[in-house]
Amino acid sequence: MSHQQCQSCAMPIESGSYCQYCADENGNLQPFEERFERMVQWMSRQKPALSPAEARKQTLAHMAQMPAWRDHPKVKAAAGK
Repeated sequence: MSHQQCQSCAMPIESGSYCQYCADENGNLQPFEERFERMVQWMSRQKPALSPAEARKQTLAHMAQMPAWRDHPKVKAAAGK
């Protein structure tokens, strides 16, 4: 059985492009703002010592590595591209 990674967050998945957390009910990628805020919340739970600003910064850095987001204007702007 081969495992893939979600193209949005890198969570292991068995098939498709996105995990259950990043896809809507039709399997489509959720909007950037919704995904970004949820990923910031996840980052804050994983690293509670982070300030909100640092959690946002680290989330954008992670998203810049993900195929679903690396070309998104807000991710590129945060990376200075």
